[in-house]
Amino acid sequence: MFRFTLDLPDETATAALAARLAVLLQPGDIVLLAGDLGAGKSFLARALIRAAAGEPELEVPSPTFTLVQSYDLPAGPLWHFDLYRLAAPEEVLELGWDEARLGICLVEWPDRLDGLTPADRLKVELA
Repeated sequence: MFRFTLDLPDETATAALAARLAVLLQPGDIVLLAGDLGAGKSFLARALIRAAAGEPELEVPSPTFTLVQSYDLPAGPLWHFDLYRLAAPEEVLELGWDEARLGICLVEWPDRLDGLTPADRLKVELA
């Protein structure tokens, strides 16, 4: 596994990383966003979705309570999962996981996937 560390000292730097990732994503890509509460997972996801949509003011609600939000973007459908409240990994299947994997997936709290974690993915750990 290839690993590297980036210093993202503020939201501007985090948004810049999100914008760079956004132009690279295509259907089938899975981005796992890991980190403690308040680490910036939702901020990074929101910035990435806005950049991918080409709409800096796009309303991007957190899927904390709905568990998943989907977006029709120029690069294809994007599914944003927040798995914090999942009781069991299998519950992600009820949220449309198999269909979502045909598009672009952003997953907050990917540890909740357990054995369902895809082998091919980009994992971003925020601290």
